Amino acid sequence: MTTARAIWVTLRPHQWVKNLFVIAPLVFSKHLFEATFAARALVAALCFCALSGAVYSFNDLRDIEMDRAHPIKRNRPIAAGALGQNTAIALCMLLTAGALTASAVLSWQLALAAAGYLIMNVGYSMGLKRLAYVDVLIIAAGFLLRVIGGAFAIEVPISPWLIACTVLLSSLLGFGKRAHEVIMAERMGRDPSSTRSSLRGYRARTLTWIMLVLAAATTASYALYTQDARTVSFFHTHRLVWTLPFCVLGIARFLQLALWRPRAQSPTEAMLRDGLFLLNIALWGVAVMVIIYGLS
Repeated sequence: MTTARAIWVTLRPHQWVKNLFVIAPLVFSKHLFEATFAARALVAALCFCALSGAVYSFNDLRDIEMDRAHPIKRNRPIAAGALGQNTAIALCMLLTAGALTASAVLSWQLALAAAGYLIMNVGYSMGLKRLAYVDVLIIAAGFLLRVIGGAFAIEVPISPWLIACTVLLSSLLGFGKRAHEVIMAERMGRDPSSTRSSLRGYRARTLTWIMLVLAAATTASYALYTQDARTVSFFHTHRLVWTLPFCVLGIARFLQLALWRPRAQSPTEAMLRDGLFLLNIALWGVAVMVIIYGLS
């Protein structure tokens, strides 16, 4: 494996899809097709991609000995020796400095959000990931900081309902991943905490109920957002509620992948390879775009 390839794998580019949340404020601000706003949002998203890559590098450096003893993680570039530790440290520092500098140039509020994201994830890697429920709350907070950072980047206010939707949806995704891990471990007759220490504090039945409550709350929050007086006034239409069925179907499909049809891969990875889920997301996106930019 070449050094360039090792760096690319270490940065986990397949995880960067999470940073699309940075773009959400741009879409719902009605400025999507304005070059200045789009450019600022893109730079903000790239900053979060760089920071997430730096965090992954830091995590791999910290867990290098444990990864070398793991049957799968031992193939990670740093653990396998394909990427030197000094190179990984330099990469981590370069990405962090570049991302924080670029975010500060755009907005000091964005820089604060980016710094908060970095500090929180370093804390996660340092030990908070071992605490049940705290680990998922940190994941949810990371998504929230992405959305807030995206709003700061283009200097637009963000609806409290979108903040609520972000927190609830990201919590659902996080608990869904933990539920899947517990269920798969139990099916294989293994102790769940043998693969992730925080899993000793989770039970499949409890996680199932938490996910069902979060699914209902997320759907309700999105429905309320679409019919909120400020939303209707801003978009000059009541039609955004027409996108609610896509929200319901997407959440139902995620629950199915996480709880009732679990596969070896995590549900968040499975949904990005699931044709029905991707089609539903695409149709939701088209519907939102048409309603916001075409019919309003």
